Amino acid sequence: MSIISNHMKKISTLLLLVQISILHIGYAQIKSVNYDVVNNQINEGTPLPSEEVFYIKGQIPEGIAVVMGKIYSSSKNGKNANTYTWKRPFEFNVSQFELFVSDPLRSNDKYTIELHYFQRANDAQMEILKTSIRKNLSSYIRANFEISSSKINAFSSDKVILAQLKKIVEDGTKNYRHFVQREFEGFSDIVKLKLEQKDELKLSRSKFNIIGKQKNSRDNDRAVYAAKYLDELVNLVENEADQYLASNMVALVDIRTVEAYPTIKKPSSIPLNFGYGGFAMKRSFSDTEYFKGFYAGVSAPLGNRTFTKFLGNASISAGVFLQHFESENGTKISGPFVDLPIYAGLGYKLFRVIRFNAGLVAVNTEMQTDNNNQFHLQPFAGFSLEFDIWLGLNQKR
Repeated sequence: MSIISNHMKKISTLLLLVQISILHIGYAQIKSVNYDVVNNQINEGTPLPSEEVFYIKGQIPEGIAVVMGKIYSSSKNGKNANTYTWKRPFEFNVSQFELFVSDPLRSNDKYTIELHYFQRANDAQMEILKTSIRKNLSSYIRANFEISSSKINAFSSDKVILAQLKKIVEDGTKNYRHFVQREFEGFSDIVKLKLEQKDELKLSRSKFNIIGKQKNSRDNDRAVYAAKYLDELVNLVENEADQYLASNMVALVDIRTVEAYPTIKKPSSIPLNFGYGGFAMKRSFSDTEYFKGFYAGVSAPLGNRTFTKFLGNASISAGVFLQHFESENGTKISGPFVDLPIYAGLGYKLFRVIRFNAGLVAVNTEMQTDNNNQFHLQPFAGFSLEFDIWLGLNQKR
């Protein structure tokens, strides 16, 4: 009973340490860095936070309705940038924007930060934008079709035409955004059906082709009939583009860029484990016996858990049990090299500070009747608390 009581006290102590660690993590505050728009300086010239989320805050220039931040590694293409957006909240008078950088930056790396400032587009800007997009849509459609003696031919497939029409709208609005962050999803099924209609049109059977007309007159009728179809198609795509442009657009007025800005260099750490586990032995015994006790060791993570959750929580672990064991028949159980059972295996972290370990334990057995040592590898499993001990080597993780 006393042995069971001691084990229960040890487990209770372990659980108490877990609760304290989780509470400490829960009260951690999210850091903020300031951007000085006048001097184009961020975080007062000091490195940005790494391997944690943070806020970028800054003053809002007069008339700005939307601030969009783009952050990407300076060694990579800006097309893969992570994007964060702040919008002015209704008509409230606020003086500061706040971007939540939810994708942590890597330690000891350099990043480019772009801040795009948008103001509400006025009527004149929107009219110029609509006119330009309408003209480009019409020009593309009319240049992409030809009229033969019997039908209307397209130089591209319907799928390509729809993709190119969508790209015309996207390219035309490159410096504009919807205030509600609405993206242009492309043209509707009505436009698709209209494109398919050309394959069913037979110009030679058009209502303009009257028996007995002269050849030139029939050619003219075909041209009129084809032109009517193209006009309908142009009007259809222009109307859908106008619908997208009709509501609440903002126009890009400035881009401020901070290039190749460093992040904090995290010091190296080593994860230490202290836990409770056990293993079973059958060899040399009449029945399977189970041995349990405290162990301590280290872990080598298979990845950085800030960026790869599964591999970051998984590790290769190794260590020793902190005691010798003895079987019911008096066999002494120790281990090689350090005279203590040695374990090694895979581990996975649960609840931030608890690690489950499973693998093999290396033990030596010594019978009471002789001095012969036997080496065994046995299955092992256990739970442990894990703490990162900073080594202060200032190496990149």
